[in-house]
Amino acid sequence: MDSAQRVSHHRRMTITVSKPGVGELLRDWRRRRRLSQLELSIRADISTRHLSFLETGRSVPSREMVLQLADHLDLMLRDRNRLLLAAGYAPVYPESTLEAPELAAVRSAVRQVLRGHEPYPAVVIDRSWNLVDANQSLAVLTDLVDPSLLAPPANVLRASLHPDGLAPHIVNLGEWRAHLLHRLRRQAEFSGDPALAELEDELRGYPCRDPRPEHELPPASDIVVALRVRRPEGVLNLFTTVATFGTPLDVTVSELSIESFYPADEETARMLRGSRELVGIGR
Repeated sequence: MDSAQRVSHHRRMTITVSKPGVGELLRDWRRRRRLSQLELSIRADISTRHLSFLETGRSVPSREMVLQLADHLDLMLRDRNRLLLAAGYAPVYPESTLEAPELAAVRSAVRQVLRGHEPYPAVVIDRSWNLVDANQSLAVLTDLVDPSLLAPPANVLRASLHPDGLAPHIVNLGEWRAHLLHRLRRQAEFSGDPALAELEDELRGYPCRDPRPEHELPPASDIVVALRVRRPEGVLNLFTTVATFGTPLDVTVSELSIESFYPADEETARMLRGSRELVGIGR
């Protein structure tokens, strides 16, 4: 086979992978939300026939219709932009870097929350559970983690459950692991993000010395799932809250969350108040 024939052969072997159209994406999101065409059409105040035509590609949705359906499907801003692009429209939600000048007020608010939470740990994470920022008190947890797991982009779930991470120091590893995996699975199902599903598979492959059924009922005395971490000075007994921005219009801001740790008992509060001495913060 001469060079011209080889080129012709390679051209014939080229496979074109097309991106899904807006109708296919709408159908996928509707099914992911476990909605029938009737249920979504009622919510969006359109006919079932019209929705069917949109999903099959027989009709092209207007820009306003795309946004209307995306709203009733409760899509993240990133996925709303993706729907608009698939329909042939420009994205309407900007995606800035956190260092961008227009996000100065957001950065200031985040730093204020982190500083105000001292001496208790707090961390800012993105959509993929990567560490974005943290206050100094997080060191009471991270100083137990192998530094290689904290190299950017550090994934807080990986650092928590990896055998070289926090896992060997977690007293209730089975319970805490089940809690984190449940959160991750729900997020992966809701977002449809394959990277989150891959992360879940990776984390489930980590060894766990204290396996626990994920649907076991908690003891009646427990109010929240606590993270119990053994340090040389004693056991930290912590619970967490998660905060997000209320009305974001930027993709980056919409995917940020702040997880704050609180002491679940007075002994933990006392240890955290002395955390600067425990881990040498501020020295």
